[in-house]
Amino acid sequence: MNALWAFGMGAVAGAIIGSFLATLILRWPEERSVAQGRSACDSCGVVLGPMDLVPLLSALAYRGRCRRCGEPIDPLHFSVELGCALIGGIALMLAPTLEGAGWAMLGWGLLTLAVLDWRHFWLPDAITLPLVFLGLTLGMWTTDIALVDRVIGAAAGYGALVAISLGYKAWRGREGLGLGDAKLLGAIGAWFGWQALPFVLLMASLTALVVVGVSLMRTRNLDPAMRIPLGTFLCIAAVPGWWALNALTGMNAGAG
Repeated sequence: MNALWAFGMGAVAGAIIGSFLATLILRWPEERSVAQGRSACDSCGVVLGPMDLVPLLSALAYRGRCRRCGEPIDPLHFSVELGCALIGGIALMLAPTLEGAGWAMLGWGLLTLAVLDWRHFWLPDAITLPLVFLGLTLGMWTTDIALVDRVIGAAAGYGALVAISLGYKAWRGREGLGLGDAKLLGAIGAWFGWQALPFVLLMASLTALVVVGVSLMRTRNLDPAMRIPLGTFLCIAAVPGWWALNALTGMNAGAG
């Protein structure tokens, strides 16, 4: 398949899926139905028509505003649609097979979890647990890791953060890590094997430190009660951590 054609197909699929995921991210935390009810402008309440809902193109045509009342539409729609389009396009361009589909699905799931955790400190089981299942199944065609290493990775990723969470609670008397973070790391272990987990954790921690450092420089005051969305940083570090493992060990990043 021509690389440009594969990129286009993946990008179109990603943009469509991103439109749904953006709606999910906005509605789900507010306990609004994603499947029921037509999309409407948050400002004027007018139901949006087909021309208002074309992924990416509608936002560009109307400059991110409702074409009826002129009020801005949440930029999350465009950002998630664009992110999913790039993920789908790049994944299928590099591997226009089941391998590429696996990378795309992993990327879409991680992007959704990253945004949900950043906005709401929430990593829903309805996304993390299917990612574990996909890592143990579809992941076999995506990353060349033995099934036993995936199973160990899922168990080790979950168990390590649960142990840290329980230890922190026993020490400080309050919650430090949610089980959502543990399930997410378990999902990453299911995709990349236990070998990748130290690299992912290191990169996630370094990224979090950079973000906290920048925040401190801007505010000149570190809030002791500041919450850090670890899940967001785990999502960001998942694939780079896998690449780092490959670079250092020579493991094959593709399907065998």
